[in-house]
Amino acid sequence: MEQKKPQFRMMKNGYDRFAVDNAVERYVQEIEALKKQQDLTRRQIQSANEQLAVIRQRYQTLVSELTVKEKAADDIARLALKEANTIIETAQYNADAIVREALVTARSILVDLTRITSEAAQAKSGMKEQLTSLMESLDHFEIPPVPKSEWIEDSTGEETGRA
Repeated sequence: MEQKKPQFRMMKNGYDRFAVDNAVERYVQEIEALKKQQDLTRRQIQSANEQLAVIRQRYQTLVSELTVKEKAADDIARLALKEANTIIETAQYNADAIVREALVTARSILVDLTRITSEAAQAKSGMKEQLTSLMESLDHFEIPPVPKSEWIEDSTGEETGRA
């Protein structure tokens, strides 16, 4: 708002009084307008500073809350990880116990199977011996000859077909 320097007419006793008065009046109005503008700007700056203070306070509150929530989230994550590790360790221990028990059961079954196989082999061998002995006995068994049917009739005292 740059204005050129006013030029006043020269008169008998100095400058033109009305022109100077008009210029002074303009300058007074301009000064009043600038003072009002300055006052308004000062109030806007004060209001902006108050809003800035409120926003800073809210920002600090949010940062504090965020810090608390981050700490809580870290604590929860740490606890969850600890719990998960405990569950994994328990599951591993239980799995190891089940495998050990299965191995003991399998070993017991294998021992029983070995014993039964051995007993079956012995029984088979014994039965072979008994069958061999029975076969030999059968081979040596002689059936006595059947007596002639005539002798049987004679010994009963009946006569057959004699007329």
